[in-house]
Order: sequence, then C-alpha cells, then structure tokens
Amino acid sequence: MGSYRIQLVVGIVSSLLFVFPSTQGWGEDGHAIVCKIAQGRLNSRAAAAVKKLLPADAGNDLSSKCSWADHVRFIYTWSSPLHFADTPDALCTFNNQRDCVDQATGTRGRCVVAAIANYTTQLLDYGSVPKSKYNLTQALYFLSHFMGDIHQPLHCGFTTDRGGNDITVHWYTRKENLHHIWDDSIIETEVERFYDSNITDFVNAIQQNIKNEWADQIEDWENCSATDIPCPTTYASESVDDACKWAYKDAEEGSVLEDDYFLSRYPIVNLRLAQAGVRLAATLNQILDQELVMSM
Repeated sequence: MGSYRIQLVVGIVSSLLFVFPSTQGWGEDGHAIVCKIAQGRLNSRAAAAVKKLLPADAGNDLSSKCSWADHVRFIYTWSSPLHFADTPDALCTFNNQRDCVDQATGTRGRCVVAAIANYTTQLLDYGSVPKSKYNLTQALYFLSHFMGDIHQPLHCGFTTDRGGNDITVHWYTRKENLHHIWDDSIIETEVERFYDSNITDFVNAIQQNIKNEWADQIEDWENCSATDIPCPTTYASESVDDACKWAYKDAEEGSVLEDDYFLSRYPIVNLRLAQAGVRLAATLNQILDQELVMSM
C-alpha cells in the first residue's frame, strides 16, 4: 500500500471543521475512549514521543485528536475508504485479498486494514536520522483513529448495506440507521443509564475491567505474530464475526431495538473499546520505543 502523505494547512482545516458535519466511526466519545485507554497504558518512551508529536493545543491529550481523521474525510476524500473493510453479505469472514478494496473505485489495498499497516510503517520512522519524510503527527492521528474504527463491528460489515448505514431501524423511539447505533447510540444509552452521563466514569469502569475481568486476556489481545506489530487482519476478522453474531442479528429493516438488543449488545461494545485501546497502546509502545525498535 502506498504512503498517504498530505500537506495540511491547519488554519483552513480548523475553520472547515465548523462547516462540515463529521461522519463518525464509534462517534466522538468512542474514539476518545479508545485513545484515553491507550494513552494511560503507554510506557515512558512512547508517552514522551506522543507528547512530542501532539501539537500544543492538544494539551498532551491524544483523545482530543482521535476524531481528526473523521473531520478531514471531507477535505481529503481519498481517505474515506480507509475507515472500513466491508465484506460480502452473510459470509461472516474477512479475507484481506478479497475485502481490502475501495468499494467505490475497486482499487485494492485501500481499506482500514491496509491503512493501519501503512501508518504503523510511517511511525517507525520516529526518531530517524535524517528526519522522516512523513508527517508523523498526522500518522499518529490516523493510526489512533483507524485502530478504533477497525474494532467497531460494522466498520467491517456487509457491502450491500454499507456496514448497516442503509438499514433503518428505531432505537427505542428514535429513528436511526444501524451503523449509527453502533457508532453512538449504544454508548450514549449506556453512559446515560449507568453512569449518570459521566463519560469519565465510563472510561474508568472499562479500565477497571481491563485490570480485573479481562486481565488474563490482555496478553493475547496485545500479541501478534513475530513479524507483525499490529495485526489488523485479526481485528477485522473479529469485527465481522461480531457484526454477524450481534450487530445484524434481530436488526432487520424497520426493527424496533429496545432493551433486549441494548442489554445484550453493550458488553460487546465495551469489550471492543477495551481491545482497541489496549492494542493501540501496545502498537505505540513498540513503534515509538526506540530501544525496542532497534532490537527488533
């Protein structure tokens, strides 16, 4: 996959963010949660590198930039297919050769799986001499965002309904598309119902589950093969499996989704947010810790 390099005039983009609506993957809250989890798990060298790569206006808060990639989709339209890896209907498996394709143009190698690999490779240039040819701040933004996207099951949903975007249902009394429900509505309902609309308490609860309930799974989440740092093909395979088992099930066109759906699905959302944060941290710890990189 070729390197995606863009020259960004920050002032122009900042003003345009107020003109265009944002198209979310996980939604603003979901992406912020992933990045908060990840930043809290960075080792000292990776934490220092992230701080150096972030602009001053971020206040050393990676989560404040985790939806940047959604905003620039409307300016850099080439990036739109990089948020997804949709699959043929009802196969419930991900095949990289078959499915990593821009659905609009048929161009292969343009999907979220390839994007994660690409921006991981770019960030491996951190600390290089001479200075990297890549914009490593943007590479950090893209990688952090796409690691969230690939863990949202309907970002690896079916091609014919565009990952649930074309399935209209009711979330309780509100009309929504199924993709939006998995991006936003499940998280919003959970935070409102169980955490008094306090997103910080929700993040803390997930972090506690990482330390306790899921502690014996963390090593498996973090580790890939000896030659892979992240393993996005695995993440995409997990997502399409969840899409079939949980997102699409009992959510046909015109369905009314209420407590039966919500109460059985929000644990899946929580797990995927946790896995995304843990895996983003593990990836950044490897690629931004120069002692580790030089020993690889």
